[in-house]
Amino acid sequence: MKVFSFRNFRVIILLALLASAAIYTKEQRLNTTSWHQPIEVAIYPINGDASPDTDNYIENLNIKHFSDIEDFFIRSSKQYQLIVENPITLSLGNRIDSHPPQPPVDRSDMLKVALWSMKLRYWTYKNTPDDISNKNRIRLYILYHQGSNGQALEHSLGLQKGLIGIIHAYAKPDQNKQNSIVMAHEILHTVGASDKYNFQDNQPLYPNGYAKPEQSPLFPQRYAEIMAGRIPINETQAKMPKDLRFCLVGEQTAKEINWIASP
Repeated sequence: MKVFSFRNFRVIILLALLASAAIYTKEQRLNTTSWHQPIEVAIYPINGDASPDTDNYIENLNIKHFSDIEDFFIRSSKQYQLIVENPITLSLGNRIDSHPPQPPVDRSDMLKVALWSMKLRYWTYKNTPDDISNKNRIRLYILYHQGSNGQALEHSLGLQKGLIGIIHAYAKPDQNKQNSIVMAHEILHTVGASDKYNFQDNQPLYPNGYAKPEQSPLFPQRYAEIMAGRIPINETQAKMPKDLRFCLVGEQTAKEINWIASP
């Protein structure tokens, strides 16, 4: 048996690449959850339905359309007495004409998910080349749609590995505040927060999916826990918050993103 065979050489190269990726991901995690300085969140709009109305909406976007997201993070960070006064800073990047690769329908197939993740990272590199280190920068790709009455948009995603968010949003001014809730939710996913709702009926999970789980009487709640996304009215009903002013970062979410030190 040859110790330095071509096959062994390939295995060594593969292990080295995996080790490098693991180290890079670990550095991203440490950089984005130290909270000693603001994290840059770069927003890239995409026309998701090829509509002229969506084109017009994107052309009129400016950074002020997203100011309530920064306000939400400032307000929430004060609740947990963070050192950094403004946890995130938003910037509006250039419009992108390409669409990101679609995630696999079967999310339980790890091989397909891994392949999609690699394709997505290559797509982000190709469409938004890194001129700076991406170890402490979150990139949000917003696919805007006109949408239709009664039809929900495709599910949005926030990925901690790569610090990437794929957001499906409505290209309508009266939906801006709802879009901001989705964006804040996915930003928190990229820094380690988990969902806190039942995937079958979208109801907030008690207690971590409640903004005020200690409240008595428990119902109705006034605020939504941001990672649950809905305000519990009773044991079986919940409603969407009007805007981010009615959303809070719950204690469990704060622990997951290192706003509260874990014991």
